[in-house]
Amino acid sequence: MKINYQTLEKRINVKFKNIESLTQSLTHKSFDANKNNEKIEFLGDRVLGLVIAKKLLETYPEEREGVLDKKFASLVNKKTCLEIAKNINLEKYILTFNSNNKKVKIEDKIISDRCEALLGAIYLEKGISIVEKVILDLWKNHIKKSVITQVDAKTKLQELTLKNFKKLPIYKLISNTGPRHKPLFKVGVKLPITKYFIASGKSKKDAEQNAAIDCLKSIK
Repeated sequence: MKINYQTLEKRINVKFKNIESLTQSLTHKSFDANKNNEKIEFLGDRVLGLVIAKKLLETYPEEREGVLDKKFASLVNKKTCLEIAKNINLEKYILTFNSNNKKVKIEDKIISDRCEALLGAIYLEKGISIVEKVILDLWKNHIKKSVITQVDAKTKLQELTLKNFKKLPIYKLISNTGPRHKPLFKVGVKLPITKYFIASGKSKKDAEQNAAIDCLKSIK
């Protein structure tokens, strides 16, 4: 089956000398049990992870590991790879088994996996510098959005307490008042060296977050 990849190559700004490697990266095992993209996908997943991890360290040099880990996970997961794949119309180039030779909808997982396989093929053909440029171009909007990923106050307080005292913060429910449809929770939190910091919220979880915020403010 001959496929014209010119539009795809133009979109990713990569011209393949070996079209067979590009074809293999977009071939599902249901179409060809031997020459398919499973191993190239394995490689592409690692290449993507390396490039994104490096970019995050460069973009957020002062950020904590826990926050970087959350940003990283959101940038390399299947959902993001699917969005990237659809942005470059990768689905139209994927080869899967179709006994009726009719146009059928390809599963989202197959599409997102082929995105990683494509990156693996680019790496094998052009090396790390070119595949890095491709990834940073295709992922640029997602990387910009990653700035909104934050760790909540309870997580920050827990990380700080474990680091400094090897213990977890202690939360205590002080009261639960108000009518059932509009409750008011009051919660206290303390560290080994502090008093209880008490805050309120519409739920126990909200009250704990607010108490953690007050505690963090006092120890900074």
